[in-house]
Amino acid sequence: MAEEKQHHHHFFHHHKEEEQQLAEEAVYSETAYSSGGDPYASGFTETVVVAESASDDYEKHKEEEKHHKHQEHLGKMGAVAAGAFALYEKHEANKDTEHAHRHKIEEEIAAAVAVGGGGYAFHEHHEKKEAKEEAEEASGKHHHHLF
Repeated sequence: MAEEKQHHHHFFHHHKEEEQQLAEEAVYSETAYSSGGDPYASGFTETVVVAESASDDYEKHKEEEKHHKHQEHLGKMGAVAAGAFALYEKHEANKDTEHAHRHKIEEEIAAAVAVGGGGYAFHEHHEKKEAKEEAEEASGKHHHHLF
């Protein structure tokens, strides 16, 4: 096994550097006795789980924030494209009287898609804000909202 660092903790003498180092190097170990169901077989198993450090957590939340920002932009572009198509179909309905009913139906469908794209962009905007707040909390910045 690797050599472990000795950390001495006293009630009133905590050092912030020590606490930060412990938070970044959190390692949990478990040793258990297992026979595996066979009465003649015996052995020890050891499980070592390494917890994510604060910087890994921060990076994960920043990556999530980027993802939601990208999705928000895609939602906005979809809303704009569908809105433009709805306006085109409205123009075509006035211009092509023979197929006006078809153009009006397509205009309504495109308008509904535009509203859906806007709603999706709005949803992703809020997801992005939540991911940003989580990243700030993971980095140590804490915002206390009073209202």
